[in-house]
Amino acid sequence: MTTALLTDLYELTMLEAARASGAADRRCVFEVFTRSLPPGRRYGVVAGIGRVLTAIADFRFDDADLRYLAKIDAVSDDTLEYLASYRFRGNVHAYEEGDLFFPGSPILRVEGSFADAVMLETVVLSILNHDSGVASVGARMVTAARGRPCIEMGGRRVHEDAAIAAARAAYIVGFASTSNLAAGAHYRIPVTGTSAHAFTLLFDDERDAFRAQLAAQGNATALLVDTYDVPTAVRSAVELAGPELGSIRLDSGDLGQQAVQLRDLLDSLGADGTRITVTSDLDEYRLEELAHAPVDAYGIGTRLVTGGGHPAPGFVYKLVERENSAGVMEPVGKRSQDKTTPGGAKRAVRMLVDGVARAEVVLPAGAEITELDQEITAAVDAEGSGSASGRVHLRPLQVPMIRGGERVNPVSAPEQVQRARAHHAHALAELDLRADDGPDGPAAIPTHLASHSAAQAIER
Repeated sequence: MTTALLTDLYELTMLEAARASGAADRRCVFEVFTRSLPPGRRYGVVAGIGRVLTAIADFRFDDADLRYLAKIDAVSDDTLEYLASYRFRGNVHAYEEGDLFFPGSPILRVEGSFADAVMLETVVLSILNHDSGVASVGARMVTAARGRPCIEMGGRRVHEDAAIAAARAAYIVGFASTSNLAAGAHYRIPVTGTSAHAFTLLFDDERDAFRAQLAAQGNATALLVDTYDVPTAVRSAVELAGPELGSIRLDSGDLGQQAVQLRDLLDSLGADGTRITVTSDLDEYRLEELAHAPVDAYGIGTRLVTGGGHPAPGFVYKLVERENSAGVMEPVGKRSQDKTTPGGAKRAVRMLVDGVARAEVVLPAGAEITELDQEITAAVDAEGSGSASGRVHLRPLQVPMIRGGERVNPVSAPEQVQRARAHHAHALAELDLRADDGPDGPAAIPTHLASHSAAQAIER
């Protein structure tokens, strides 16, 4: 399946007008960034890079696509002929998937002709905004869980394809498993699931339902105990399974209070190894409330897969540099109120002092980092984000992903996800945040737009 029609019509009409004017072949640089974080968010998480690379590789117009465009008279026959042989032949640099972003972070840079790059805008933003929205709230949930495993189970709350992408994003930021079989099959994410209330209601007696589930799945299964009377269900579960019962699940009521009562009940019945899993519209704030409750695992759905109230980070795809009529590359950018775009191709580094992140530094793509050490250090000190004295390391954030239209060091989809998961754990550890600080606060580190002559904070 091609991804070429996962775009907006105006990408094609811009292409046609640029070709007619002779400007379509001008070299250009586009960048993806966001101007701000949602209120209370201390950082965002980059997710979807692997899916973007696949979408770019598949961005080509097949016969069915071209027939549709001809039918709706979208573009001229000449442009249709051009589209028939379109392949992206440019370069892509991006943050590694799983890394963190802040206001102004240039998480993805596309280099190529205007014709090469302009049509990718919609599909790139669609993937990055969705996946990063899920990952950004998912990371907060994992932190709030304080080491207790989180299960992604939101597939029934979003589009079926979005459910697979959401499970992928959640796993990258530390969720232990998913209930979604398609995500498990495609990305090799561990899958989990036992039964719903419908299974209990199928039987004349709750004990019969438990007996059937234990016979089919073994004593290590999780029994759902809140269909009727919870204490009665727990006693029946332990009586039938014995102390080897793996887990009970609560899906309603005061989860914290019930967890305390049921822990005592399980222990009194000899089932001190039986775990308690809770579900029911959980988010990072409810996990904070349950921090000291005897809960062993969380099942999380709606608030995760819909972005926790902020379903999109607000990423934009902007032209920041282009070849002028004299053949010289020059910076360009919007100057409209509240939507200024800093011009020029950029790179980014994370400034670490004794291993702890202190700043996100955005600098001209061709600048030598060593030339900017003193300037960056002074900017961080001036921002009041902590003394920059100590062992300073500048970690490059963008890495080449596509060169001349070809993937750089491609790996399988499952390996891609595992690498992103490991990279996220490393990047988050650099912030040195504590779960007890709570999920909300100012941006964890400042962002600086550095030049050879000045350093100024980007709006955040």
